[in-house]
Amino acid sequence: MTLILEKVVKTFDQFTAVDHLSIEIPEKQIFGLLGANGAGKTTTFRMILDLLQPTSGRITWKGKPINYEMTNQIGYLPEERGLYPKLKVFEQMIYLGKLKGMKKPEIVKELKAWLERFGVSDYYDKKVEDLSKGNQQKIQFIAAVLHRPKLLILDEPFTGLDPVNVEVLKNAVKDLQNAGMSILFSSHRMDHVEELCENLCILHHGRPIVYGSLHEVKSNYGKKNVVIRGDFDTEDLKEIPGVTHFERDHRFTKLQIESEEKAANLFNAIKDRGFVREFQIVEPTLQEIFIDKVGEAAHE
Repeated sequence: MTLILEKVVKTFDQFTAVDHLSIEIPEKQIFGLLGANGAGKTTTFRMILDLLQPTSGRITWKGKPINYEMTNQIGYLPEERGLYPKLKVFEQMIYLGKLKGMKKPEIVKELKAWLERFGVSDYYDKKVEDLSKGNQQKIQFIAAVLHRPKLLILDEPFTGLDPVNVEVLKNAVKDLQNAGMSILFSSHRMDHVEELCENLCILHHGRPIVYGSLHEVKSNYGKKNVVIRGDFDTEDLKEIPGVTHFERDHRFTKLQIESEEKAANLFNAIKDRGFVREFQIVEPTLQEIFIDKVGEAAHE
């Protein structure tokens, strides 16, 4: 049931929104589709949903092109909220659930279970417009998963949520994946992507500039970070060959280096300056890789 995009292109007049995108979203995994605003993520989602047709290329799921009959097996949480504000929550879900082929008793059962899980059972007969933005997001999430889809597309699912409710929804996403759901996930929060996604693709102007497993992406990046804590001055370390970034505050000094081998030069430079409380080589964050790769692509 792998979702495959092969050389997918989408143009609008003279503008190319998606440019020869080829990726595979493995079954029963959470796959991260990342990019700055305007990178082509939402257009890609809409083509997967069969709301837009590719200009060229091919999108298949379960080995077949996606069509209207298959969309009942797909759930979608858009970045823009699409709920009817004047409807009560249960009215909204009954309407949306029936569009996905569900019967009313099944809809009510699923809705009440999700509301109870999120600790908002009393929202059952409240109007959507009377809920906070964060709680509207919970209802929108429920609408996306109510029919138990096989493929779930989440576009910025944690928007408007406080840290406590981010964890609540994050755990729900993990549980759905553990239950066998394939999930395509987009977020500007790279820490969320690192926690949830095993594989990812970064888009820039509709073109993939990074693609692979999170482990491969970090390994292939090459650069490493060194964290130093000690009671001595480190300002001159930025001049050591191989140091590409220098950052210091009252807690530590953090340097980015071209390779692990360059770390020996740093240690030799500080070992006689005083007590070294910490000297640690750590992987770059996905945030650092994202900024670097998108910046490089922008200047090509």
